[in-house]
Amino acid sequence: MNERAAGNARASDGAAAALTDEDRIDLLRTMIMIREFEEQVQRSYLEGLVHGTTHLCNGQEAVCAGVAKALRDDDYVSYTYRGHGQCLARGMDLEAAFAELFGRATGACGGLGGSMHLTDIDHGLIGAFGIVGAGLPVAVGAGLSAQLAGRKQVSVCFFGDGAVNIGAFHEALNIAQVWRLPVIFVCENNLYGEFSHILHTTPYEDLVIRAASYAMRTELVDGNDVLAVYAAAAGAVARARDNGGPAFLECKTYRHRGHSRTDPAKYRAPAEVEAWLKRDPLSLYRAELCAAGLISESDADRFTIEARSAVKAAADRAAAAPWPSLKQDFMAKTFV
Repeated sequence: MNERAAGNARASDGAAAALTDEDRIDLLRTMIMIREFEEQVQRSYLEGLVHGTTHLCNGQEAVCAGVAKALRDDDYVSYTYRGHGQCLARGMDLEAAFAELFGRATGACGGLGGSMHLTDIDHGLIGAFGIVGAGLPVAVGAGLSAQLAGRKQVSVCFFGDGAVNIGAFHEALNIAQVWRLPVIFVCENNLYGEFSHILHTTPYEDLVIRAASYAMRTELVDGNDVLAVYAAAAGAVARARDNGGPAFLECKTYRHRGHSRTDPAKYRAPAEVEAWLKRDPLSLYRAELCAAGLISESDADRFTIEARSAVKAAADRAAAAPWPSLKQDFMAKTFV
């Protein structure tokens, strides 16, 4: 892991200290649920239940869970096609998520969005974007809406390292800083933009350098440390709510699988993969909670068994749900 990220890992640790023991345990359970969901998605894909492809976030669960823990229910969240984790961390129903992936009428978007476009306005999930960087200007628009309405909401935008080379990235950060919008830019830097290592497309690995060029507050975070992510997000969110303007959080992390289901990821060196697997965010945080006496190993095992059972049951119900109808009312929700 980058030494600078390790050194700044819990720079905002005061925020993390405010978490209750129950909150800390809940973070682990959220991460386990996301991992089990993604594992079931992989199995469902192989069974032919998921049409098209999927982009799994195994290994990046700490970023999803840590940021979501710092938000209010009415905050806005935009994210990428690798967005299952963000949706679950924000409270999307398991069965509705699976049904959407399976193209069923009971899905979060009536079965029309699929894996790459999970959306749920009721949970502030304003959009997953299949185009790299496309969520950035949308997040800025949501932040402007919140600012003009005076609702003290924040808009959080998740994107990958590859998006920092897109024009919309620069336009979004520039206007967010000029107008001091309540937008939190969360870069999930997993070192690879699809099949390309970051140094093949960008002249440096620490992307906070780009955000700093817009005079924006930045923080480099260990994205495999859920408490570090939460602390950084909580600090940035609190400042944004208090009219302190936007922030850029770069979370160093690593996806355990290939870019998508058609990618065996052979372009990654085995030693690199092995080193990052040793820093699995679930294993690290589980060990931390056990060492602190907040849970036992048997508790952690039980959390996994319970999550796996809930995920499997939700997937089974979703697979039995009906297909969408041409007459289905897809505008049943009011978008406000």
